[in-house]
Amino acid sequence: MSGSRYVARHRRAETTSEPEPGDSARWPGVLGVITALLLVAGAVALVLRWGGSSEAGSSPVPPVAAEAAPIAVCTQASVEDRAGLLLVVGLPGVTDADDPLVDRLASVGVGGVMLRAENITGERQVTDLVAGLRERLGPHLLVAVDEEGGRVSPLRSLGESFPSARRLGQRGADAAGTAGRAVGDVLSSIDADWVLAPVADLDAGPAGGVIGDRSFGGDPIEVAAAADAYVDGLHDAGIAVTMKHFPGHGGAGDPHAGDAVDPVTLDELTGLAMEPFRSLVAHGAEAAMVGHVSYPEVWGDLPASLEPRAYALLRSLGFDGVAVTDALGMGAVHARFGFDVAPAMAVAAGADAVLVNQGEQVEVLRDGLVAAVGEGRLDERRLNEAVGRVLALRDQAAAGVSCPG
Repeated sequence: MSGSRYVARHRRAETTSEPEPGDSARWPGVLGVITALLLVAGAVALVLRWGGSSEAGSSPVPPVAAEAAPIAVCTQASVEDRAGLLLVVGLPGVTDADDPLVDRLASVGVGGVMLRAENITGERQVTDLVAGLRERLGPHLLVAVDEEGGRVSPLRSLGESFPSARRLGQRGADAAGTAGRAVGDVLSSIDADWVLAPVADLDAGPAGGVIGDRSFGGDPIEVAAAADAYVDGLHDAGIAVTMKHFPGHGGAGDPHAGDAVDPVTLDELTGLAMEPFRSLVAHGAEAAMVGHVSYPEVWGDLPASLEPRAYALLRSLGFDGVAVTDALGMGAVHARFGFDVAPAMAVAAGADAVLVNQGEQVEVLRDGLVAAVGEGRLDERRLNEAVGRVLALRDQAAAGVSCPG
């Protein structure tokens, strides 16, 4: 940032002197004429030289030469440290911040952690866990909870019972808004700041399907209204939200187990079925989870989470928040690409954060990203862009961590 330029202005006090006795008699009228001419000539010369005029009662002075603005030098963190910030990892078996796994996460400098049911046994326990994680992993840390309500509800361990999205969709937007605020209040009480919800996929099929009752319903307009209201409630409680699973979870197959394929065309994919995502972007969704479904009629057999055109489509909606992958340990990705390769593929494609349940793989995840930068498979400017977005989600400045491309 260039500094302001300051021009010094020096004011000279006017002085007057009485003529010595006899001066005016010795030089009748001449002294006054000469003095006037000299003053006029001097003033003209100064105006011509400096291109300005003085204030009344002061002499013009040449402007002080402004010092050249210093060239901003961006000193950024190491590639290793920047890569660590893109990792949002699960904590298998961790219920206490003194767990040895937390030592490893601290050494890598992960950007976020995801709490699931196994990490939450009671209100005091989870509050202490989050406080300990923040203390040990730093002020940049994002604490996310995979809370959707219904069958995906780790907050159930706190004695809370939140309706499924489908039930909320049936009850209407007001009910969804009330539920969102209730979930947000609980998350805020344990000092979490990010929730991996709401589901914006359309699904009117069996409740127990891959998405099923995790969806607000099958009508895009009604789903958009319910999801928007739910997000409003979460925002009222100060919680950042994640719309998922972009660009929509249709077709056949369960990405948890293996390939999931949707045969839709581009027109079908980007038609009315995308309305909930468009609406959530307008409602200020801070993050978008990109799913593992592949769309062979649109861009080939890669899961959306690894496909550059999926991220381009997301950005085309006007979304400028954090694009995070669905969990990379799921079969649709992990059966083809290991933890040493998939994160770099995702970030190179356009992801800003990579989600992995298996936090014990943290060094492999980090080292894979670092190797990809070194080998040219991941542009460092793309890495820096992702770091900036992740830090912004926690209201942290990227300055001193990464430099703009």
